[in-house]
Amino acid sequence: MTLKEGKTGMNLKIAAIEDSPLKNRLMTMGLIPGTKVTVLRSAPFGDPMAIRLRSYNLALRRSDAEKITVEAV
Repeated sequence: MTLKEGKTGMNLKIAAIEDSPLKNRLMTMGLIPGTKVTVLRSAPFGDPMAIRLRSYNLALRRSDAEKITVEAV
């Protein structure tokens, strides 16, 4: 499953990040394999989505979240 498919309130663990020009940027922001994230909410039309990881909240476009593979915790 990808992070894009996560629903509000779900606790997930990052399994992998697809190779893309954005991969290094995402990893710099703390989205590394093994990190636990919580889906907080989505904007009214679904894009972007807000997640909580480590000690901060992060907004991601759904197109970027689609590149992150996660598993349920």
